[in-house]
Amino acid sequence: MKLEGRRAIVTGAGRGIGRVIALHLAAAGADVLVNSVTAAHVEAVAEEIRNTGRRAIAVEADVTDWDAVVEMVSTARAELGGLEILVNNAGIIRRGTLDTMTLQDWHDVIAVNLTGTFYCCRAAAPLLKASGWGRVINITSIAAKVGDITSAPGYGPSKAGVIALTKTLARELAPWGVTVNAVAPHTVEIGMSTQMPTERRAAIAAGIPLGRLATAEEVAGAVTFLASPEAGFITGETLNVNGGASMD
Repeated sequence: MKLEGRRAIVTGAGRGIGRVIALHLAAAGADVLVNSVTAAHVEAVAEEIRNTGRRAIAVEADVTDWDAVVEMVSTARAELGGLEILVNNAGIIRRGTLDTMTLQDWHDVIAVNLTGTFYCCRAAAPLLKASGWGRVINITSIAAKVGDITSAPGYGPSKAGVIALTKTLARELAPWGVTVNAVAPHTVEIGMSTQMPTERRAAIAAGIPLGRLATAEEVAGAVTFLASPEAGFITGETLNVNGGASMD
């Protein structure tokens, strides 16, 4: 198992893509701190991981709360013994247009998607540096590459900020052997997307050269690769998981 003995934090891991990422990292040998704002969700995922024989901790914390993030990282140090992998997956979307989106919705999206990622990176950096083998994987979106495609004007900009933060921190943390990369999925076949009208799903798939939506396992596979020893000379990159919809 490529991640045997490594310790990871996955934010937004109570369900959806985050849950699948946490399970994939555990399957690769990592012990995982599972984070979400919903206690029942993170405990359920942590129990799934424990049932595989790996250690798992459930931590309810809001990534927009600096003190809560610091406490979460301290819990990883105290209960897992350290930290080598940070996956910033927590994110929200608020729909609307330039005219109809509320100012509070804008601030909320930036707070979770961008500021929350910054908080987690800042709090985790000392442990990642100390490990000499750190991995940060930030979940961004195709919306950051091609403009917002979801009638949610705050989402694309927040995720574009994550890409810029990824590049900035890749340079800053490189002297300690810490790599920082991002994964940018298109629409993923999980959660709310599975309940979309057939016509809407078909329209999205038609705009993807491979002709279908991504699976959560494919996104988690990309994250697990970037966390692996084989990705040790990759940093500052954004790995597209979009079926060819964006090829930059």
